[in-house]
Amino acid sequence: MAQTYHTTVGSRSYRFASLAELMAKATPPRSGDRLAGVMAESAEERVVAQMVLAELPLTTFLNEALIPYEEDEITRLIMDDHDADAFAPIRHLTVGDFRNWLLSDHATSDVLTEVKAGITPEMAAAVSKLMRNQDLILVAKKCRVTTAFRNTIGLPGRLSTRLQPNHPTDDVTGIAASILDGLLYGSGDAVIGINPATDNVAQSVKLMRLMDEVIQKYQIPTQSCVLTHVTNTLEAIEQGAPVDLVFQSIGGTEATNRSFGFDLSTLAEAEAAAQSLNRGTVGRNVMYFETGQGSSLSADAHHGLDQQTCESRAYAVARKFNPLLVNTVVGFIGPEYLFDGKEITRAGLEDHFCGKLLGVPMGCDVCYTNHAEADQNDMDNLLTLLGVAGCNFIMGIPGSDDIMLNYQTTSFHDALYARRVLGLKAAPEFERWLEEMQIFQDVSTHRLNDQLPAAFANSLRHLPKESRHGT
Repeated sequence: MAQTYHTTVGSRSYRFASLAELMAKATPPRSGDRLAGVMAESAEERVVAQMVLAELPLTTFLNEALIPYEEDEITRLIMDDHDADAFAPIRHLTVGDFRNWLLSDHATSDVLTEVKAGITPEMAAAVSKLMRNQDLILVAKKCRVTTAFRNTIGLPGRLSTRLQPNHPTDDVTGIAASILDGLLYGSGDAVIGINPATDNVAQSVKLMRLMDEVIQKYQIPTQSCVLTHVTNTLEAIEQGAPVDLVFQSIGGTEATNRSFGFDLSTLAEAEAAAQSLNRGTVGRNVMYFETGQGSSLSADAHHGLDQQTCESRAYAVARKFNPLLVNTVVGFIGPEYLFDGKEITRAGLEDHFCGKLLGVPMGCDVCYTNHAEADQNDMDNLLTLLGVAGCNFIMGIPGSDDIMLNYQTTSFHDALYARRVLGLKAAPEFERWLEEMQIFQDVSTHRLNDQLPAAFANSLRHLPKESRHGT
């Protein structure tokens, strides 16, 4: 039977019927938790829940599962893969003590790497609920997670970008033009990644071949990915398609992932298939995952948990498969889950912190939908904060406006801004390529060349000759 948690403040007693309720009511306010009916009823109740949570031993999360072990394969993954030896140095701490320890000088980058396998997603979520934004930034900055495929992502002082050349009809000419546009602004070292408008195997293979041709022609030290369903990518591999990375949107409960049409065994099969292709040159991280607060609630698969705790549990799935890239699409689902710029900013910092603390190579799609109470200034703020926090990568999209998915995110120019103002660089292999191709006049300052690089001049005059609908 679930334990109850209670305390008295002055003359008033507070009781939380379960660990899940305590976690939810300690969470900073957001519209998704209000929609789910799990949010604290007042600021006072929220603070009391945070006080109770702060006194909770970390071992509580090993003894009391938020979703029963027998009912959920993500719970089983978390419990079965927990590293007791890595947990030993922090085993004696309460959640509040854990916060103080993370902020201390004792918790260096090396120490955080050593203990990450002993931290469960619920522990990470719990401690994040006690943190101010600056705390989330400071600790995330100390967490270093480096991955590699054709270049090395996540090194200190680096900020990579996903070049996202989406097109509403998958028109090959339009996609190719966007790819070249992004490359000429120094974007694309994390991945050249397309969300297909027509999501089937044939279309995915076509887009994979297009990106592979571009990468091979210009010898770009990067990787490509079509963000199609994992089962489509498996079929593409069977057909001999040039698959670099396998993509899948993931959630923090088994029911969420089953609603997406996969389970952990599917991901294991896909990882093995991609590894067998041996397409990486400097590393073997072949998976790319996207997450986002609210996905479990929208699938009615949250088991009464708050959306940030569900999100953190998704990082256990990611961690299992050693991905090259993981990013939260922080404001994509809409204001039903994150209402305004303030909630989106808080969620983005939480997601990045929890992912990095768990050893996940975390990036962020700094974004919002057009019906949210947010604007590009909010995204500028979050982009800057994440850059300070050591975010592995962000998105790069022409003009910040994804004309296929119909949402607002970060542009090629925004990535240049972040690199310049924060003194950050692209992945080292990609940076050398930018210099060799004469895309940048000065890679140290990200100053673009005044003239179009010779290697691209002919390409812009001879884009793929296909119909406007890419058939």
